[in-house]
Amino acid sequence: MHTASFAGVQDAARQIAGHAVRTPLVESPALNAHVGGRVLLKAENLQRAGAFKFRGAWNRISRLTDDEKSRGVVAWSSGNHAQAVAAAARMVGTTAVIVMPADSPAVKVEGVRALGGEVRMYDRYSESREAIGEDIAASRGSVLVPPFDDPFVIEGQGTVGLEMVEQARAAGTRIDQLLCGASGGGLIAGINLSMAALSPHTPVIAVEPKHYNDTQLSLAAGERMTHPPAPGATICDALMTDRPGELTFPINRRLDRVETVSDAEVAEAVRYAFRVLKLVVEPGGAVSLAALLAGKVEARDRTTALVLSGGNVDPALFAAIIEDRFTPIA
Repeated sequence: MHTASFAGVQDAARQIAGHAVRTPLVESPALNAHVGGRVLLKAENLQRAGAFKFRGAWNRISRLTDDEKSRGVVAWSSGNHAQAVAAAARMVGTTAVIVMPADSPAVKVEGVRALGGEVRMYDRYSESREAIGEDIAASRGSVLVPPFDDPFVIEGQGTVGLEMVEQARAAGTRIDQLLCGASGGGLIAGINLSMAALSPHTPVIAVEPKHYNDTQLSLAAGERMTHPPAPGATICDALMTDRPGELTFPINRRLDRVETVSDAEVAEAVRYAFRVLKLVVEPGGAVSLAALLAGKVEARDRTTALVLSGGNVDPALFAAIIEDRFTPIA
């Protein structure tokens, strides 16, 4: 069985070359001055389909055999993996069925359909997306493309970390600490594979929504844990997985620590990204910036790299945030 590794990340970099965007590592003098250090932002909101997810989706789907392509793929996602899978499937000439929560942002559902994906809605609170996806795959003979618990997906996401180290070196600096959002853990697991090989002494810090801190709880317990029932939905719709992945958690045990952020702190980061950095970042993609701006990670006199993981934000929510009309629930 294929196991995720740094060699696999390097292979994924070759596989996605010319298909995924090598996104810039952005630096802002204003942000540097604000935190008293150097901040390098990996702008995955500029990635194909609007998020880092395309890397893993392409690394998996581009390897399908002709027979597998004839049977299509099935995935489950709240939106970013959904759009990435739909985009990659269309590019290789196969079909995609995506199981999406009924409360997914309309912009993400519309994005999947615009890319040719077939959407199957479900209730995230009473139905299992995995069970629905597995049933569809079994009935159609389709290939499952999980959002994080797949070695090729993890390795594809790991190219984010590989590029960050290379780009930082080209900019004449080394990364003293790296921040990245966590949900199922595919992105940060891939980044951990890259950092363990290329910069093993650099602390990697995960960031989660305040009430969706299953990675934090799991690291403290030493096993995969589910977070308690949240008091309400978070604006970080991309980070609402209830527990870390079976494949991702063992890799992510090397994390330095996990910080959590409130919706109010995330909204401030989204606002700051737009007003100061001139970037559109979705709430789930802004959690690492939120932790930095909220002072939960010391950035003075060091180089901090962080991932802006996506830009697929609901227009109404985005307008409310940047116009200071958004009121956090918790």
